[in-house]
Amino acid sequence: MEKISELVYFLYSVVFHSVCMFLYCLSALESSDTDNGLCGWIIVALSILLMLATLPLSIWMCIKIVKEYERAIIFRLGRIVRGGAKGPGLFFILPCTDSFINVDMRTITFDIPPQEVLTKDSVTVSVDGVVYYRVQNATLAVANITNADAATRLLAQTTLRNVLGTKNLAEILSDRNEIAHSMQSTLDDATDDWGIKVERVEIKDVKLPQQLQRAMAAEAEASREARAKVIAAEGEVNASRALKEASLVIAESPSGLQLRYLQTLNTIAAEKNSTIIFPLPMDMMQAFMKRD
Repeated sequence: MEKISELVYFLYSVVFHSVCMFLYCLSALESSDTDNGLCGWIIVALSILLMLATLPLSIWMCIKIVKEYERAIIFRLGRIVRGGAKGPGLFFILPCTDSFINVDMRTITFDIPPQEVLTKDSVTVSVDGVVYYRVQNATLAVANITNADAATRLLAQTTLRNVLGTKNLAEILSDRNEIAHSMQSTLDDATDDWGIKVERVEIKDVKLPQQLQRAMAAEAEASREARAKVIAAEGEVNASRALKEASLVIAESPSGLQLRYLQTLNTIAAEKNSTIIFPLPMDMMQAFMKRD
C-alpha cells in the first residue's frame, strides 16, 4: 500500500507539473514575438520539449522571482518578450532561449562632483550638487541606453556647468532654488527617452577662491563702515538740531540755565568721581565786572 501511494503521489505530481508547464508553454508561445521566423519557432519548440522531458527537475530552472522594487526584462532569442517588464513576484522563463535582466525601480541618489564653472561675470566658482532619480520605464532603461546610471551622472555634470554658465555670481548665491528647478527640468526632458524620472536636484555648496573671498569681505567691511559713518553723521545733525531747540527754550527763561547747571552737578556727583566741576553762572560775575 505504501508503494502504491508513493506511486500515485509521484504520478500526480508529474501530471500537475506537466499541466502547469503546458499552460506556461501556451502563454509563452502567445507572448513570443511573431518575427522570430521558422528557425526561431523550431528552437523555442525544442526548448519546450526539453523542459517537458526533464520534469520535474527543469521547473526549478524555469521559475524566477523578483522583489517588490524590481522588474525583470525577458529576452527570447534576443528579442524582448511582448508584455513588457515582469514582476514583482513569480515568473517563468525557458531554460535555453530566454534570458532576463533585473532593473531596480527604487530612487537612486548620487553626488555631482565639484565642477569648476566660469560664471557670466567671469568669476570662477566650484559648485557641487545632489540628484535624485528613479527608473520609470524598465524596458526603455534596458533597451534604449547601455548604462542609464552612468549616462545620468555625466548628463547631470554637463547640465550643471551649462546652467551656471549663464548666471552671475550674485544670482548663483541667491537663486539656488531656481537653478535647481531649471536643472531638474532639463535633466527630466533629456532622460525621458531612457525611461528615467528625475525627481529632485539640489545645489549643495558654492566655493569661491580665497582671493575673491578676501575681496568680498573687504568690500562688505568698507560698505558697513560707510553706512556707520552716515548713521553717525545723521545722529550729529539730529543732536545739533535738538541742542539748538533746547538753547532757544533755555534762553526764554534765565533761571532754567541755573537749573540745568544744578542737574549737571547732580549727575556728576552720582557717578562718584573725585573731581567735581561746578559751573559758575555768568550773572554772578556781571556785578563785579561793572564795579571795575
